[in-house]
Amino acid sequence: MSETTETGAVRKEVRVDGETISYLTAGRDGSPVLLLHGTYWSRVWLPVLEPLATAGFSPIAVDFPGLGRSGGELTLETATVPALAEWVPRFAAALGLAEPLAVAGHDIGGAVAQNLLARDRLAVSRMALVNSVAYDSWPAPHVARFRDPEVIAATSADELLTARREAVTRDLAGAATAQRVADYLEPWTDPRVRRSWLAMVGAADSRHTLDFVPALRRCPTPKLLVWGEDDRFEKVEYAEKFASEIPHTTLVRIPQAAHIPTENAPDQVARALTDFFAA
Repeated sequence: MSETTETGAVRKEVRVDGETISYLTAGRDGSPVLLLHGTYWSRVWLPVLEPLATAGFSPIAVDFPGLGRSGGELTLETATVPALAEWVPRFAAALGLAEPLAVAGHDIGGAVAQNLLARDRLAVSRMALVNSVAYDSWPAPHVARFRDPEVIAATSADELLTARREAVTRDLAGAATAQRVADYLEPWTDPRVRRSWLAMVGAADSRHTLDFVPALRRCPTPKLLVWGEDDRFEKVEYAEKFASEIPHTTLVRIPQAAHIPTENAPDQVARALTDFFAA
């Protein structure tokens, strides 16, 4: 199955572990770049897919199981960063992607990317992090409250959607339009996706990113940080710390952008990514 978006990117499907997994892609013959999302979905990468393809890459923005357009459902066990990092190579194998791979991660997807690199789960040629979780920056308070079973039990579907709408609007900052907010929210109308998202929130644990730090300090793989400076939770100070402590790291700051700089400054983010992956 394939579906062409209004941008020219194409949504396709592949079977992984018996589940239908959805992903956005653009370009066909270039070097693959694997794009991982966090508490949102592959939609965060849509604005930069065509620029990456135009630069000669084949970007692949996957929806993790149970999230976005993918089938399946995450649990507290399968939604952990290590479990998702174990899943990514199976997705890559299902597409026949040859290693080493260039990888980029946003939000918790950045933690998964760090795990892939630090634990050698996948041969990673270059790693880019876009407003990623790092060190002890996560889970953010507005998300962490949903780790409490009593809060979950007392929250209706409408209330959860309202909370997500507020978060999306804040994270899009100046790029928030009614249509764009609706696009981001659409998967959460599915109860299965809401349960998977709550599982990812429940499994969120900053120990995972803290554990990677020693290995990342020893790692010679080139690393890029692309950061919206106005992110209230994954603050740019975390990116500055990462860039100062982790060798072979470059930081590109995106002014007037919050947690999803791909929407606020798609050209600038795409240029940083293409320059980095082409180097």
